[in-house]
Amino acid sequence: MDQKETRILNTSDKNVQEDMLEAPGFIDEDDPARIVRTEIIRGKYPSYERIRTVRPSKKALESVSPGLLKATDEMLAPPQGGSRIFYYIKRALIGAPLANSQAEHERLTKFKALAVLSSDAISSVAYATEACMGVLIFAGLTSLHLILPISIAIIVLLAIVALSYSQTIPAYPNGGGSYIVAKDNLGVQAGLIAAASLLIDYVLTVSVSVASGVQNLASIPFFHFLNAPHLEAWVDVALVILITVVNLRGVRESGSIFSIPTYFFVFSAALMIIVGIFDAFVIHHQPLIGTFHTINNQAVKVTESVSLFLVLRAFASGCSAMTGVEAISNGVPAFKKPETRNARTTLMWMAIILGFLFGGITILTLTNGIAPDPSGNQTVIAQIATHVFSGPLAFMFPVFQLGILLILTLAANTSYADFPRLASLLARDNFLPHQFAFRGDRLAFSIGIVCLAIMASTLLLVFDGSVDHLIDLYAVGVFMSFTLSQSGMVLHWWRLRGQQKNWIRSAIINGTGALTTALVALVIAYTKFLSGAWIVVVLIPVLVLMFMGIHAHYKRVEQERTTNIPAKPADIKHLFIVPIAGMDRVSVQSLSYARSISDNVIAVHVAIDAEDEQRVREAWKQWRPNIGASEKTELVVIESPYRSLRRPLLAYIDTVHELYPDYTLTVLLPEFIVTHLWEHLLHNQTALTLKAALLFRPGIVVTSVPQHLPTRMARAV
Repeated sequence: MDQKETRILNTSDKNVQEDMLEAPGFIDEDDPARIVRTEIIRGKYPSYERIRTVRPSKKALESVSPGLLKATDEMLAPPQGGSRIFYYIKRALIGAPLANSQAEHERLTKFKALAVLSSDAISSVAYATEACMGVLIFAGLTSLHLILPISIAIIVLLAIVALSYSQTIPAYPNGGGSYIVAKDNLGVQAGLIAAASLLIDYVLTVSVSVASGVQNLASIPFFHFLNAPHLEAWVDVALVILITVVNLRGVRESGSIFSIPTYFFVFSAALMIIVGIFDAFVIHHQPLIGTFHTINNQAVKVTESVSLFLVLRAFASGCSAMTGVEAISNGVPAFKKPETRNARTTLMWMAIILGFLFGGITILTLTNGIAPDPSGNQTVIAQIATHVFSGPLAFMFPVFQLGILLILTLAANTSYADFPRLASLLARDNFLPHQFAFRGDRLAFSIGIVCLAIMASTLLLVFDGSVDHLIDLYAVGVFMSFTLSQSGMVLHWWRLRGQQKNWIRSAIINGTGALTTALVALVIAYTKFLSGAWIVVVLIPVLVLMFMGIHAHYKRVEQERTTNIPAKPADIKHLFIVPIAGMDRVSVQSLSYARSISDNVIAVHVAIDAEDEQRVREAWKQWRPNIGASEKTELVVIESPYRSLRRPLLAYIDTVHELYPDYTLTVLLPEFIVTHLWEHLLHNQTALTLKAALLFRPGIVVTSVPQHLPTRMARAV
């Protein structure tokens, strides 16, 4: 029922008339833009009239100003029908939609940002040392002492990269990711290469982090069953789904959820390092480099000799600790104000924490002589925890292993923060489908989040959750993007040399970062090429070609987005084709609608046999007197000896469109609107196939006339 309010006014009074026109909600003419309508009802006397204001029954929209409407919270009401259950499931998993005005409240504090944007880099300490030692051990246990100079080199590299990105943050306060920096300073091609490298790295981050977390969990005796074939991969996928759901709930909420396990791991790992170093050097006076041994003194098969190539391979594997360092620079807009200062502070703390944890774990590995387990049942960090957390601290071992699982699993959250944001930037620039730029109910880039989850899950299943196989693909892309970003910053400072006093110092810092990361990228690509890095090296140009193809498509669509429909309404000459199954009420209503717009209407019936044709012609003959003398409404029957309905009808539509190019051809299709989802299978199949076919025929307008079937409740009333 319409909401109506009635006022009795003496319209002969000019002052009253002026008040009427200026009164809120009153308009002198019907205006759909103000979602209100007025009715003037004549009274008993000529000078009296009743002014009735009719408003909509549902307050889903409200008028803000002339020509501007705003959707209200009533839009969030549960839908009617079978889709209601999906509505409640979605709300339970993701939560209620957030308004645009709440975007500011979704920003991150430094405390939460460190958890959301640094979990990837911090978590890598759980496997980076082992990845490096896993290569050195090919030369025997005596080669493992080389982990010390390699770790020092990685920490120095970390300091250089962190310092370089601290220069990028103030220069690009709206997000200084490699894509933006490289595109602005080195050109579109360089930006696309950086974007492709990062997108691949984000997918690998999710896969490696989750797989490594489950592998550490399997080190606990109670969870040894996870080592069963293929089971570990499916557990990985389940965790990816869980992280995806949490991220779909929004940035701030995911930060609140993920901050606890992140800081728990940082403090427990710091406790392990402090206790372990105190026990080793203060109580037992151990040497810095002990005698290496494996679990149960298992034999190690020596397959290589110590060489520069082996050291470079180990260094390349250890550089996996560097992944995720760019996330803070790329996510500056996610910080609360002042964004730039908060981002630089968070980057500093991330570098300090990462360097301390990585160096501490390396020292404990060296002094206790811990080597990788040849059987792969227990990780290096698990062996360290077993050694340190003994005696009164034995309860900390399973707790610490659970913390490793959580931090490694949640390390994927860095990719969930940056992959969708980068994809949205590419979509904004027409290099990815525009759907990636749309924010979901919770102000997150939902399409990017779901896409990342699908690709990471596929990778985990293909590689059966193996960290050793996945890590060979790792770090190539990220160092390539590091190099492009820092090279772009050198050009950025050169262009600002007349405006920035300290441009030389900034250019030297970024130049050092560019040269260092370029060298590391070459080392990683060279040493890991045959073991899997070739996939990434080949995939990057493939993605760049895909980006360029999408961009070319959007550019072509923008240039050719025209139709043969005249721009002036007076120049449009309508011609309607109405497919009918018979002269039932639905067909009559469809014909009436078409006749109300144009006199040129053609009813088309495809007859599958002579009896069908005769039936329709007889019905048309009886209904024909309803057509006016000036109307040009005719019936065309098409015989279909092979009983095909769609092809003869499409052939006729194409023929009419060819013969009458000056007319705007509209195909009017009646559609049944049913109550239940399963009922859709019983109706509209012909209409759907026709709409799909006509979609690819330019210059033809397709209009649907919905035929709503009454519900049981309505029929009962």
